[in-house]
Amino acid sequence: MKNKHKFMLSVMALACLNPLNANAEIFSFDTRSSLNSDTLVLFQSADSTTYGIDLLPQSTQDQLNLATADNIFSGKQGETLEILVPSEIDAKRILLVGIGDAKILTPGSINTIGGNIAAKLDTVPQATVRIFTQGLTAAPLFAAELAHGIELRSYRYTQFKASTHKQKNYQIAVDDLSANQKRHKNLQAVEEGVFLARDLTNAPAGIMYPDSFANEARKLKSLGVKVTVLEAKDIERLQLGALAAVGKGSERPPKLVVAHWPGSKDAPIALVGKGITFDSGGYNIKATGTSIARMKSDMAGAATVLGTIKAMAIQKAAVNVVAIMPMAENMISGHAMIPGDVIKTAQGLTVEVLNTDAEGRLVLADGLWYAREHYNPSIIIDVATLTGSKVGALGSVYAGLFTDSETLVKELTYAGQQVDEKVWRLPLDQAYADELKSTIADLKNTGKEGSAGASSAAMFLKRFAGEQPWAHLDIAGNALTATDTAVVPAGATGYGVRLLSTWLTQPKTQ
Repeated sequence: MKNKHKFMLSVMALACLNPLNANAEIFSFDTRSSLNSDTLVLFQSADSTTYGIDLLPQSTQDQLNLATADNIFSGKQGETLEILVPSEIDAKRILLVGIGDAKILTPGSINTIGGNIAAKLDTVPQATVRIFTQGLTAAPLFAAELAHGIELRSYRYTQFKASTHKQKNYQIAVDDLSANQKRHKNLQAVEEGVFLARDLTNAPAGIMYPDSFANEARKLKSLGVKVTVLEAKDIERLQLGALAAVGKGSERPPKLVVAHWPGSKDAPIALVGKGITFDSGGYNIKATGTSIARMKSDMAGAATVLGTIKAMAIQKAAVNVVAIMPMAENMISGHAMIPGDVIKTAQGLTVEVLNTDAEGRLVLADGLWYAREHYNPSIIIDVATLTGSKVGALGSVYAGLFTDSETLVKELTYAGQQVDEKVWRLPLDQAYADELKSTIADLKNTGKEGSAGASSAAMFLKRFAGEQPWAHLDIAGNALTATDTAVVPAGATGYGVRLLSTWLTQPKTQ
């Protein structure tokens, strides 16, 4: 990063595989010369306060006031009003953006405002946008969170297409320059993690398989992350029988990838991510072409936890966190796992496989065991695109949260609310565990047909989670979006990186 002048900090150091189409800068100014821009953005709250309007010439202020006098613009969050401006300033337009009540804005809602600005101006041909945030003291660090939202929305996955986007330069004026720059630097680290997760999940399964995923993890060594990759022979030696069984149908063998950021001397927190790089369903093959085509994203849990490690490493967070990522392709072949097989997990429990499309919980079982046995963590959180049942219950708005820890419910719910990656607690109950009883093995890998599949899957995982606090995040439905949303263009979302990064850097009350 380089200072453009003594008041301005460039914040474009984002080393994702695919380019952003926005360059956001946070700086301080209060002179009329700062109005030299293609587009000016001002904010108005629900009480009709227009922030930064006093920096405009009086004639422009009068025009803006006339445009809002007939109550077509109330300052409600999500409203915008675009007007042409007089030639006495160089700007071609002013975009007035409603923020509602500034006192109740969360970081996530400010991110949304930023993302919506980026979306609205994406097709505007002019390149330079200046944004006034002076006076918004009721929403601390508004500029940093706004820039974060702009950059999150400006991500593009362009590896297989010619990009036609021209980069926009967003220059955001602030009152408290130092605090906003410091906050945005940390948010940029989180963006790096989000964009890594999006890149990995967007990549076709033909190029993103266990070995290539492991290679992406190895790149984090340059940041001080300790990366270990267990090969097929190691998986056999450690008797990770569930992971081996899921991956044995593929010509590309499974791996267990471990990425450890030892940012403190505390007992580690373990994040276990499901890493099925392609899920055909196995012999219980996916029913439709549309569903199977999305199954490159079945490794989104692993992408999320690896992205979180990258976010922690870049900001050198004072946390000891390790990501455990069991990686496999669930394919069909003469060697593949078949319905009715009985497999033995690393924990020693046997599992009757009634459905080869319920493979995620199998690889997670061995991942959870490995986390416990090799890292003795204080907390384990697993993340997985696990069940269609969760999508039926919560859709794509909330992730499903399963845990017996009231503390984790409180902390993860709060973190999710802050960044608008929301979680909703779903039940863990012995009745769902009873559905997993098998007559020939210790348990089955599915519950009753038509039952609460998300809860029975969570109860399966609980058998392998150990005694320390544990939570399961079912992000099925959250990992991909078919249409643009506020801070995510269509495609992979990177869901969970911001949630976990926020949670990890908050004080723990365990």
